Amino acid sequence: MSMFEDIPVEVGVIYEGERIRRKNMQLELGGPKQEHKFELAKVKKMDEVEDGKITIIGPDIKDLKEGSSNPLGILVEVAGEKLETDLEGVVERRIHEYSNFIEGFMHLNQRYDIWLRLDKKSYQKGLNSFQEIGKVLQRLFKSGLPIIEKIQITFFTDPEKIKEHWKGALQSYEARDAKARGLKDAEVDKFYGCTLCQSFAPTHVCVITPQRYSNCGSISWFDGRASARIDPKGPIFEIEKGDVIDAEKGEFSGVNNTVKQKSLGEVTRVRLYTTFGYPHTSCGCFEGVAFYIPEVDGFGLVHRGFQGETVNGLPFSTIADSTAGGRQVDGFHGISIEYMRSPKFLKADGGWNRVVWLPATVKERVKEFVPKEVVDKVATENEAKTIGELKAFLEERSHPIVETWKKPAAVEKALPTIAEVEAPIEMPAGMPVATVPSLPITTGGYKIIMKNAKIYANKIIIRPIKGEKAGGKEE
Repeated sequence: MSMFEDIPVEVGVIYEGERIRRKNMQLELGGPKQEHKFELAKVKKMDEVEDGKITIIGPDIKDLKEGSSNPLGILVEVAGEKLETDLEGVVERRIHEYSNFIEGFMHLNQRYDIWLRLDKKSYQKGLNSFQEIGKVLQRLFKSGLPIIEKIQITFFTDPEKIKEHWKGALQSYEARDAKARGLKDAEVDKFYGCTLCQSFAPTHVCVITPQRYSNCGSISWFDGRASARIDPKGPIFEIEKGDVIDAEKGEFSGVNNTVKQKSLGEVTRVRLYTTFGYPHTSCGCFEGVAFYIPEVDGFGLVHRGFQGETVNGLPFSTIADSTAGGRQVDGFHGISIEYMRSPKFLKADGGWNRVVWLPATVKERVKEFVPKEVVDKVATENEAKTIGELKAFLEERSHPIVETWKKPAAVEKALPTIAEVEAPIEMPAGMPVATVPSLPITTGGYKIIMKNAKIYANKIIIRPIKGEKAGGKEE
């Protein structure tokens, strides 16, 4: 007898990575429209957990309106003689994996960013209660992590109850994160890897170090160590550091070997502390993105919860699409909020001295980890909504990046005639002349648009267009 014979839909790894589009969904839980949502795992004493208990506080699935967006909280409480509180993050992250085993049920992200959708077909088959989802999770948890002896799950859909427990969840996340701070990458001989997101990003391998949290922000180096010990054949595993290839950029031979193996040869090199030249891959569950702003030669940061457009005119969704899927894209880097607090944050790119813009809510969360001489010089959406406003703000505040800028006048003097610009402009070998998300080229009556273009050149020849000045204005 299958352990899921009494479940109205199928359950299995075949459904991992299933995407449910809005037109096909019965309802949505959490997601960008909901401010308060969370999933939390807590290790309890044996007498504090009633094995198999499933509680629903608020409307059940069948009581929620078709096509609606709803807040959600999930509390998983586990007990076992060998369970320790260090395993809470490990258990918590498995909610994502096990939820995606359910036919027609999609789970994205983690912690306070969860986003779930139920497909109409699965709802019509009878998946209309959190009781069924809870049963699946409980059975998969006990099967996948046998050290769990007892488990109870509470689903919250009542907005006030969610808000109340959400505050406590944030405190739990912060306590875990704080514990992991202080240990340095150079002090350990092993890192950890995670492939939980390969169902959505087949070539992505998350490398977790003491000073670089998982992209999703839910797995620290300690969580990785605990998970690898209790489930050595699972999706979280040891990585031998190997030899240091580049200490500044964070490249290690052991990391390269493991990533190559786990990505089936698609990714062969990874540098952990830079967004250029073999940057760390990104899945889709990252908490935020660091994105290069060429107009100011600096970086912007944006998190998943940011509404509206960033300073370069793009929303989070567009920026996220530029780096998701397990790709390595220069200038784009999926990251966690906790990584922003790390001394290794964009270390090879200049760290916080290179960051020029981020949402005010994120700045508030990480500001005590930003160098005091820089923190007031980094703009938010309150000070700069456009590149022009950003430049003015950076100059006014004397941001460190301003010192690296070259005056436009020096360039204009070099452009008046063909004779003066015919000589090639020398570029360092291998240096990208331009890296842009979209580059339109018009030729022969057709427009060719190059997406995520990276252009290399040994020389550049600039010719004024007949009838125009070098600045692009009609004579």
